Amino acid sequence: MSTGLIFDIKKYAINDGPGIRLTVFFKGCNLQCQWCHNPESMSPKVQKMYNAKKCIGALSCIENCPNDALKMTSEGIETDYNVCNLCGTCAEVCPTKAFEMLGSNIPISDLMQKIDNEAIFFDQSGGGVTFSGGEPLMHADYLLEALKACGKRNYHRVVDTTAFASAATVLEVAEHTELFLIDLKVMDSKKHKQFTGVSNAKILSNIVALAKTNCDIIFRIPLIKGVNTSEENIRETANFINSLAGNRKVVNLLPYHNIAENKHIKLGAPTNNHVFETPDLNELTTIVALFNSVGITATVGG
Repeated sequence: MSTGLIFDIKKYAINDGPGIRLTVFFKGCNLQCQWCHNPESMSPKVQKMYNAKKCIGALSCIENCPNDALKMTSEGIETDYNVCNLCGTCAEVCPTKAFEMLGSNIPISDLMQKIDNEAIFFDQSGGGVTFSGGEPLMHADYLLEALKACGKRNYHRVVDTTAFASAATVLEVAEHTELFLIDLKVMDSKKHKQFTGVSNAKILSNIVALAKTNCDIIFRIPLIKGVNTSEENIRETANFINSLAGNRKVVNLLPYHNIAENKHIKLGAPTNNHVFETPDLNELTTIVALFNSVGITATVGG
């Protein structure tokens, strides 16, 4: 039986596809977007997050750590990752949940039980299951097993992806998916690699192939001022979308926010030195109008 590292399962999600949904977040991403608002999703390994603001100094974590990997400092609890084996004992015994373990291998049977428990909400709202991340296509075997199981139950299936995977994987997943939510970061390949770590050539090629299938596609564009908000990039994006087979005319615009800063601190990782900005209302209005002028329905949010 295949396994996939999952770091969160969100109930009652309303922005990850139609209706009320259960969203499954896979851990690990093969892009490293500098503006990512979920930095805890990037690593394909189990991680530990520590929130010093929640810590009350109970010291139960230190007392119960089997490897003596923790110590109290003036800044709160410090972990020595040279000896910490990420067993999760500190998170289990912490009375305020200052420690949180990120990532667990959940058997398909257990995942499907969690999904089945939400079926009543799917039926009443026209919702279903969304597989997100991180990058769900990095866990293709597990993802396909889950998608097929959902299909047998007639649950609506959404895959939220960068489309950075082999063409074979993308097309096989498409056979068991009703809707794709696909990020379009920036059209210039060099700029794409500068800010995400990879070229977008494979991504664009996969989207062209995917558009020829029966799956619905909604594009999501994280808008970062100075990175992808120029008129040139918006027009290139619109031209690409309009060149695709089928009716692919819906775009969700997602303005940048800096929620990731505190997450980096909790992960004990340095924050990104690049300061990103959120586009202002005038820029958003202009971008929406540019898309609408060429027949593409663009909305802020979604």
